[in-house]
Amino acid sequence: MRILSWNINAIRTLPQYHPWNAFKNCAGILEELKADIICFQEMKSSRSGLPRDVALPENFDSFFSFPVSKGGYSGVAVYTDSRKIVPLKAEEGISGRLQPKPPLSATERVSQSYPSVSDINAFPDEDGNTPATFDALDAEGRGLVIDFGLFVLINVYCPNETSEARTSFKMNYHLLLEARVKQLMVEGREVIVLGDMNICATPMDHCDGHLPSNAKTFWEHPARAWFHKWLDPLGPMVDVVRSYWPERKGLYTCWNTKISARETNYGTRVDYILVTKGLLRWIKHGDIQPALKGSDHCPIYIDLHDEIVLESGERLTLHEAMQLQGSNATKREPPRVAAKYWEEFSGKQTLLSTFFTKGATGRTSTSVIQNNVTTLSASPSENSPPDPSQAAISTSESPAHESKPPIRSSQSRIIPNTKKRKSASSALPSSSSKKPKKPAAGQASLASFFSKPKVSPSAQAASTSSSFTEVIDVDAVVDDDSPAPSQLDEDHRLALESSTTADYDDPSTASPSSQPSSSQSKAAWSSLFTPLQPPKCTVHNEPTKKHTVNKAGPNKGRTFYVCSRPVGPGYDKGKGERLRNEVDHQYRCNYFKWASDVKRDAAGGSTSDTTTQGNVTRIGS
Repeated sequence: MRILSWNINAIRTLPQYHPWNAFKNCAGILEELKADIICFQEMKSSRSGLPRDVALPENFDSFFSFPVSKGGYSGVAVYTDSRKIVPLKAEEGISGRLQPKPPLSATERVSQSYPSVSDINAFPDEDGNTPATFDALDAEGRGLVIDFGLFVLINVYCPNETSEARTSFKMNYHLLLEARVKQLMVEGREVIVLGDMNICATPMDHCDGHLPSNAKTFWEHPARAWFHKWLDPLGPMVDVVRSYWPERKGLYTCWNTKISARETNYGTRVDYILVTKGLLRWIKHGDIQPALKGSDHCPIYIDLHDEIVLESGERLTLHEAMQLQGSNATKREPPRVAAKYWEEFSGKQTLLSTFFTKGATGRTSTSVIQNNVTTLSASPSENSPPDPSQAAISTSESPAHESKPPIRSSQSRIIPNTKKRKSASSALPSSSSKKPKKPAAGQASLASFFSKPKVSPSAQAASTSSSFTEVIDVDAVVDDDSPAPSQLDEDHRLALESSTTADYDDPSTASPSSQPSSSQSKAAWSSLFTPLQPPKCTVHNEPTKKHTVNKAGPNKGRTFYVCSRPVGPGYDKGKGERLRNEVDHQYRCNYFKWASDVKRDAAGGSTSDTTTQGNVTRIGS
């Protein structure tokens, strides 16, 4: 039996990657993972937005936990192959306070008792306050507890420390998880905790953990200190994957895809499968699957023996230990919190999609037509004048329409009674009224953009004829009794004089030297559309790589250049984030420059490699 855990970083985006895009539905993806118990984290969905094939995949039972109020965030899921295994009990959340309707009975609950606030030494927030309840901890859809008989499986997506304000929330969730496991162990149960813990267990599990500055302060973080004490040999939980690969370096499960860190395995190990020590005899193997893409995490798994030999010499099969023996073991129904019992999937609730089925559409369209129709056979109102369009319909029909046989029906033909309706003359134009469209004007040549403006032949002819036909007597004496010439006439005369002496370059008569040559035009366009050459970084003297800012803010959409080398242990993050003696120059340097500055430098501006814009500052060394 295989148990697999994977932070998929959104169920809706997983099918966009190979090989998952080759499957038609979620069941195909689950089958391809080749595991009997599949645990997902970061579903990033909601109950209302969950597709049916994801909620009820064929041959799998499914269990989900989503945030109470924030959709498209967090969320965990557990799928079990119903052909091989059926859980005994299941609960949403790890505190035992999240209940379905109606609430779980005592026989349906996984545990006999649950941790209380008084059992935990809660971590204070920035103001020194501690939570009074655990309701907020379970409100983000981060945990599922499934009872399989031999063990209780807890699938968790532990909070990430996005800010110092979340440190208290993160630590209290870990403390609640520890208390829940402890309570189960007191009841004599074996426990498997798996998922995204969002903690690096040792410096070996961090890409920069070997650097002296990080190794010295690695255990100072409260989450790492707690995790170190909870794991074997100090605590009850065994890190199975690391136990099979104790000296393996680069055993990472998460990478920063924004900086293409997966290419050089510059990552961290934050995904774990932890088991209590009583289950170690059942563990056959454990490893990661970094070759499977589709998320910024990779799957991890453990394999269980099908059979073990007890100290007494008796053989015990896994099916017997998980209470799966007998012909009815796999035919029993899953726990009540399974998705198959949700109202929207059990036939007890009318889905919105049923209103858009073929039958509903037909009935709806029929009623609409009946309520909003006018018949052609109906006589016009006595008080309204006859509609000219009716006459147009009868007189402008084309011969093609007349040749068609009439439609015989006992009922009057109906048309929609719309207010805005094209006139019949425009809707059914006669063949004689059609006018040929004028051909579109030709496209101007590129050379015309590089020549001086020209006067149209008609305007030039008019101005020329006027200059030769009109005689202006500038010496004539104006009679005092005659009206003075208007300003318009003076302007007209000046325009005529100017038109006879203006020097316009007609492309048809201009000399070849006045026209731009083809080589000049080609060079002009080439310089206009030539892509901007990327600058070279100052450390490696290699062409840089162009990126675009996607984060919301004043710089969103702007492009910039950074060193094209991949990131790696000790790559130069900048003087503020990396000590100079720990920089490894075989990886990316800290070169940074806005594309706008590169364009300005190419046009003859400054050549400085130092750029500061907003909250981004990078200095080329």
